[in-house]
Amino acid sequence: MRFAVVGVPGDRRVALFREAVLARGLAEPYVISWRDVLAGREIGAPAGALVRVDSPGEDAEVDALLRGPGDPARVGGSAAWFKGFAAGLERVAALAGVRVLGDAGEILTMFDKRRCHAVLAAAGVPVPDAFEAVSYADLRDGMAGRRWARVFVKPAHGSSASGVIALHAQGGRVHAVTSATWVGATLCNSLRVRTVTDEAELRRLVDHLAPDGLHVERWFPKASLGGRAFDLRVVTVAGTPTHAVARTSRTPMTNLHLGGARGDLGAVRSRAALWERLTEVCAQAAACFPRSLATGVDVMVGADWRSVAVAEVNAFGDLLPGLGDLSGNNRTTYDEQVEAVLREHA
Repeated sequence: MRFAVVGVPGDRRVALFREAVLARGLAEPYVISWRDVLAGREIGAPAGALVRVDSPGEDAEVDALLRGPGDPARVGGSAAWFKGFAAGLERVAALAGVRVLGDAGEILTMFDKRRCHAVLAAAGVPVPDAFEAVSYADLRDGMAGRRWARVFVKPAHGSSASGVIALHAQGGRVHAVTSATWVGATLCNSLRVRTVTDEAELRRLVDHLAPDGLHVERWFPKASLGGRAFDLRVVTVAGTPTHAVARTSRTPMTNLHLGGARGDLGAVRSRAALWERLTEVCAQAAACFPRSLATGVDVMVGADWRSVAVAEVNAFGDLLPGLGDLSGNNRTTYDEQVEAVLREHA
């Protein structure tokens, strides 16, 4: 058996997957570079290889191939990124003589928050109510018509909280929290969240993001751990929840790279009924993508400590270094995926 991986050579994702493959005594994984895929260069893999598709992120050259030249930290251009990514996936799916361990259509659905939300809702997975917006005026009209004062505004194809705005609005008074900040005339991602209370500034921000598509979700009040709001990233492998991390923050964004911190997962697991419901919902979400080896489900626990709702499902949500599995076997997310493939091919 020979694995191959579509990724960025030298990237930590590729390195961690390689470690998991070699740990099972298998041959060195063959690496197909996203740069070659997206640049239209010839690509291939050993005959019969099992090809794992990994994230094209964290590489400036790949970013430029996907959405054009510019600062890789800029926010915007995600619609162009998505179009380029779809074309790249089509090339990978057309590889002859190999088996791709991931369905291109499912990956693309997970990368479109509007489509993903619709798929989850249709399957009965609990999700916040949502609507689409095409401008700041449309956003405010949509909120007013639904009598929603608090929402999350998300670029339709964004990731890692890029361009996300947590908004509380009443009349002309606004309070928005975001990691997007202006560097001259360019809107860029920052590792620090900031607060926007000027409506003109908020309008400029939203209207800059709107051409790429906006997914607007009703605010879901989250439970707290140690005085910090939290949610969970739950990784599923072959449809089963295998890893989880609680992410806590004093801001509405719990992403670890934005100052979030890992919380006490044991405090969540100790509530047996809640944990059973939570893992059941994550498995239900993963079942919406049956041809995907792994998913990263972002799931929220309500302030009542009973309700749960899925915020997103991530195609490449398995990068959780140093995190052991829920069964106590000390397997990483990559170990678990290799084991699942080996079981299937036994």
